[in-house]
Amino acid sequence: MTCDDVRVVDVDEQVPTQDEVLPLYEAVGWTAYTRDPEALVRALAGSSLVLTARDDGTLVGLLRVVSDGATIAYVQDVLVHPDHQRTGVGGRLLDAALDRYRHVRQVVLLTDAEPGQRAYYESRGFVEAHDVRPEPLRSFVLLR
Repeated sequence: MTCDDVRVVDVDEQVPTQDEVLPLYEAVGWTAYTRDPEALVRALAGSSLVLTARDDGTLVGLLRVVSDGATIAYVQDVLVHPDHQRTGVGGRLLDAALDRYRHVRQVVLLTDAEPGQRAYYESRGFVEAHDVRPEPLRSFVLLR
């Protein structure tokens, strides 16, 4: 599918159902989420913001944020179905979230080290923690 084949998708605040969201997480290979569907549904319900992208009613993208709404916003998930990647869907989701939290001092995002991730997120204004100047930052994570 080329960019010309993809209709303009709508970005909306609509928490998807379990039946909608599982195929999207499976399509991008995020099996840690799909192994426990009930936990995924709870995570979506407990998120500060869930944005979805739909093409003709079908869920093709999702972004969720965990935030206190004042000082920190953590962009937890950004997913785009492989058939819709590189069409601007992820950018529209991320831009909508960044606009929503433009008043928040810290927007944090943790992602894997796939090729292109750094360049993509830097193009959206993010900086890797160790590259922050004048004082570099450290980031820590505890995965279970």
